Amino acid sequence: MNAKLKKKLYEIVFEADTLAGKIFDVILLIVILLSVIIVMLESIDSFNQKHLHILRITEWFFTILFSFEYILRVFIVNKKHKYIFSFYGLIDLLAILPTYVGLIIPGSTHSLAVVRSLRLLRIFRILKLSRYISESHSLIRALIAGKHKIGVFFVFIIMLVSILGTIMYLVEDKEAGFTSIPQSIYWAVVTLTTVGYGDIAPVSDLGKFIAGFVMILGYAIIAVPTGIITSEMHRVNEIKEISTQVCPNCLKEGHETDAVYCKYCGKKLNA
Repeated sequence: MNAKLKKKLYEIVFEADTLAGKIFDVILLIVILLSVIIVMLESIDSFNQKHLHILRITEWFFTILFSFEYILRVFIVNKKHKYIFSFYGLIDLLAILPTYVGLIIPGSTHSLAVVRSLRLLRIFRILKLSRYISESHSLIRALIAGKHKIGVFFVFIIMLVSILGTIMYLVEDKEAGFTSIPQSIYWAVVTLTTVGYGDIAPVSDLGKFIAGFVMILGYAIIAVPTGIITSEMHRVNEIKEISTQVCPNCLKEGHETDAVYCKYCGKKLNA
């Protein structure tokens, strides 16, 4: 393939700085959404039985389309293995693989059940949407920046529910459902997150008092990770604007709009 044409295709497929790139991304975004809707409709037995033929044709249409996109992406990148084994590369492969697997596995009853489970992997197509939403990059960067704080928070939560679960195991009777410490910890998790399934509930006055304390504590606990992420997102958004440039060498994103060289591998970016 002509080097100039290959570079142009790279800009269209992997970047969105040009009009053609934006149009490609919008079309692909719409196709991904439609394909995910088809997967959901196929899970409805009554709809599936009534429109089985149309669903199969539509599924093969999307599979062939995504297969062409996957092959094109592999073909135009310089280091093919980096894309193939990258996060998005694996997602792109998982989006098309189950349909082809359905042709290979024999049609016994057990095999058909396996194929049906494999076909549910097509829902991975929805993860392809994240590369077309610029705000998702800010959220990802904020999560990465706050990973240590969030990690400490989760360790604290694990310790807290372990202590609360143990206390409830000692306070409540087995007849109330607190038959073991793990079961009591499950109750603590459900109560602290304000889910409240109601399958296990304290009956003693002390147990109800502790439960009320855990419920109130849950509202304060939920606000902590939200505050951490919000703070990090505010800090990330103050950083210089990020472009859609993808390094042709290492396929990494997150470069500033005026960047000339990749900040990860040092190779020159496309103009």
